[in-house]
Amino acid sequence: MSTRKVIVTIAPTGGMATREQSPYLPQQPEEIARDVYDCYNAGASVVAVHARRPDGGATCDPAIYRDINERIRARCDIVINNSTGGGVHGDMVAQAPNGYWEILWEERLKGMEAGAEMCTLDATTVVASFGGREVLMNTAPSRCRELAAGMRARGIKPEWEVFSPTHIVQDMTTLIEEGFDEPPYFVNLVLGTHRGFQNAMPYSPRVLQMMVDTLPPGCIFCVSGIGPAQLPAAMNALLLGGHVRVGLEDNLYYRQGELATNVQLTERVVRLVREMGFEPATPAEARRIMGLPLQRATTRPHFALG
Repeated sequence: MSTRKVIVTIAPTGGMATREQSPYLPQQPEEIARDVYDCYNAGASVVAVHARRPDGGATCDPAIYRDINERIRARCDIVINNSTGGGVHGDMVAQAPNGYWEILWEERLKGMEAGAEMCTLDATTVVASFGGREVLMNTAPSRCRELAAGMRARGIKPEWEVFSPTHIVQDMTTLIEEGFDEPPYFVNLVLGTHRGFQNAMPYSPRVLQMMVDTLPPGCIFCVSGIGPAQLPAAMNALLLGGHVRVGLEDNLYYRQGELATNVQLTERVVRLVREMGFEPATPAEARRIMGLPLQRATTRPHFALG
């Protein structure tokens, strides 16, 4: 019997953490690309990219995304997944006349414009408490449909990003049934943001099992365990037949009190994947597992020295 291949996703930056929280957080295109290349060499096959402005603020500016994507692609053939969630600062937020802060919908849509193979599709509406303010991420049903239609029109595979069972059984399942994605459906189960994200679930083995049991037929999944949940959630995902995700977007620490690098987190989870009797998927294998278009899987990038 062949060894099961596990997709290892690295999420190096995110749209929340700052350099003040960790000096190891890559923010600028060259920093992100070098970190991604090192994680690719350590066994990662997918990268979840968030872009940052020169001042470190979150952005979905297609020019910055394209710069990051091209620098990554010049080094390796890792699967590139650009965020349409954006972040909670920088270009991504503005204060409405009523005083309430919101993640800007028109900025989120720009995340689809940089030629990525995949984009996150947050079929979720949440209120994030961050930096002393509440920030609404409004992904109403019509907006979920607009994102899904935009990705389909561009040949982008959605990564369905869900924070609770309702996000699975409502918009995600509805859009899948309407034909906005093809199996296998790749789902990222985000657990552990409940203290800062309204409508999110904590991580526990029981909660994860329930989330997996709620997935519609044809799904494959990875788990984003936030903070100290990252490592146990990854191991739990393996036991349930899923894939793993690590990175400073989700967790800044290697262990309590010790800041991590993206490479350290990748090396550890790859080592544990192998200790569990599995093998990290190559990018080509990850594309086959996720059903990415063949022409993307067979395109040969130009490789430069890292």
